[in-house]
Order: sequence, then C-alpha cells, then structure tokens
Amino acid sequence: MPEFNDEDIFNRTRLLVGSERLQKFHDTRVILFGVGGVGSWCAESLIRSGIGHLTIVDSDTVNVTNINRQLMATTQTVGLPKVEVLRERLLAINPRAEITAIQDIYQESNNDNFKLGEYDVIIDAIDSLESKMQLLVHATRTRAKVYSSMGAALKMDPTRIKVAEFWKVEGCPLARALRDKFKKKKLRTQKKVKCVYSDELLKNLGAEELANNTDGAAVGASPAEFRKVVTNGTMAHATAIFGFTLAGLVMQDLYNA
Repeated sequence: MPEFNDEDIFNRTRLLVGSERLQKFHDTRVILFGVGGVGSWCAESLIRSGIGHLTIVDSDTVNVTNINRQLMATTQTVGLPKVEVLRERLLAINPRAEITAIQDIYQESNNDNFKLGEYDVIIDAIDSLESKMQLLVHATRTRAKVYSSMGAALKMDPTRIKVAEFWKVEGCPLARALRDKFKKKKLRTQKKVKCVYSDELLKNLGAEELANNTDGAAVGASPAEFRKVVTNGTMAHATAIFGFTLAGLVMQDLYNA
C-alpha cells in the first residue's frame, strides 16, 4: 500500500485556507458525543477537513437498522462497537490523526471521566434528553466552543435544515422538550450553543406496518422496538446534512478565529 503525507491528503484544503490555518485545524482538539446518523458524518467531515485530534464517544454497537443512515454501518459491521469501526475508517483517511474511541455513554455521574476542559471543541450528537442536557450544562462551563444537533428524524427536505442558537431554535420538538427540561431543572447553558435543526416534521407512514409485523428479523428489530415513541423514521441525506453542517460550523469558526 502506498504511503501518503499530509501534503498529498490536504493539498486542496491548504490551497483554500493556507498553511497557518491548516496547522490550526491539525492542532485543534475535538470531542464528539454520539456517532450515529448525525455524529458519524460529522466525524468524517472533521477528519477530512484536517482536524488532527478527535475523540469519539458512543456506547452502542452497530445494528442492522443503522445501515440506512450511519456512515460505518454496513452488513459487515453489524454487532461491532460503533466507535471502533468508525475509528478504523477515520484512520484510513488520515493515519496521522490522533483518534480516541470511547465506548461509553455520557452521564452527569461520569462527566469527570471525559475531561471536557482539555478540548477546544465539544460536539453534542446525543439522542437521550437527560444526557444531552447534562452535557450542554457541563460543556458550556468550559473554554470550549460547543455545538449541538437537534432532532434529525422525520426530515426529508434538505432546504429546511438551519442553524440557530439553542434558545432560539424554532419548530423542533426535541429542542422544545430539551428547553422544557432545562427550565424544570432550573438549569441554563453558560454560553451560546450553535445548533443544527429543521422545523420539518413528517409522519411515520410505515409505523402501522412495522408495529403489525410479526417477523422482527425481517426488518432488523422486533415489533416492540418500533412501537416505542422514540423510534422515528430517518433518511441518510437528512442526518448527513445535519452532521456535515455541524462540522462546517466548527471549521468556519476555526477559519475565522
């Protein structure tokens, strides 16, 4: 296998941003929580853009139902830890990148384990409301810039994906539920958080079919799983645009800093 140096890999990046900014990208330390439909594409974009230090955090293994939208999910990776599979792919893109994979779930009780104060950028692509809230609370107490993904499910129209500060996001049920949770717990973010969101909200047209399906293996999950309120339909282009937009916000801010 031929070897490639940074001059080769990031030739077009350097052409656009110059050597000084490219070095800044390389030196930036990023931690990304959640590498599912949104986070996996965000991670890939960050590494392809020249980020040199990336920590990815996710407790899950690849499920067959992830294949329609998650970067590292294929028929060959089902059952493997998401962060490990993704790390291998990212290192195949840039072998010189420092990529740390942590198979764990973020919770307030283990916040100290992640040493958030050591990072320049903290990205939230978590599904759980409780974990999402606690991460935003603790992340905004650090010096890092903080970015967050709101709900990417039930979306089809790429032109309705937008960016706003967390407390100004409109038309997103997840953002509304998260803000309600903040208010109920009497918590606030300590600084602004740029969020990617969409005000589109489609219906799960196939929900009844899946709920009545008695052959769970045929769809990759049991009918009971599909009856859960939290299970919503998703498309790869929507989750990927969310992830690429998050990465784009990070790179834009680094470029302008």
